[in-house]
Amino acid sequence: MDLAPRRTLAANHLPRRWRVSYRNVVLARLGPAASDTEIGRALAAADVDALALVYDRYGALAYSVAVRILGDARLAEDIVQETFLKLWNSASTFDAGKGSLRAWLLTSVRNRAIDQLRGRGAHERREMDLESAESVHAAGAGPDPWREVSAAMERDAVRDAMARLPVEQRQAVELAFYGGYTYREIAEIARVPLSTVKGRMRLALEKLHSYLEGKGLLNEP
Repeated sequence: MDLAPRRTLAANHLPRRWRVSYRNVVLARLGPAASDTEIGRALAAADVDALALVYDRYGALAYSVAVRILGDARLAEDIVQETFLKLWNSASTFDAGKGSLRAWLLTSVRNRAIDQLRGRGAHERREMDLESAESVHAAGAGPDPWREVSAAMERDAVRDAMARLPVEQRQAVELAFYGGYTYREIAEIARVPLSTVKGRMRLALEKLHSYLEGKGLLNEP
């Protein structure tokens, strides 16, 4: 799917065709290594170049999340387009201090996709707790930190806990929870050994579980 932000965006749609030369201008000005915070500030200033860079960086991942939930490529494209339109229309209110741009996008895509399923009368959404039941919690019996953390992930207060994680651990959790990726898939995306991903997830979940438990955010209705 292609989206082509231009200098002027209509309020009810996003153009669909990327131009390589335009993208190069964007990368030259903001830089390919621009942080989400820098991009967020540019978005808040109504800079459409920043929107182009956001899509270049996260568009494929957002689409992957949507298509995994919906199982429908066309609907997934619509969901992603709606999400980027929402990002542009609400760019002035984006606060990087409340969470990463990646997390905001994936959460929005995930929620819209689930709403779409509900709208179609679906009574259950696909399970996205990582690698089915085989590798998320390898410890076996006893409390499952992943399920407890997963149940609390929708709350705004969890953003603070996520922000405290090292970048590699945070990205692994985001890919797992928001994207529904398996450990093996995350390893391929991050280009690290499977054992490294498992270690990052274990440490991240322990930290999140401890933080959320201390804040009384686990097992709440």
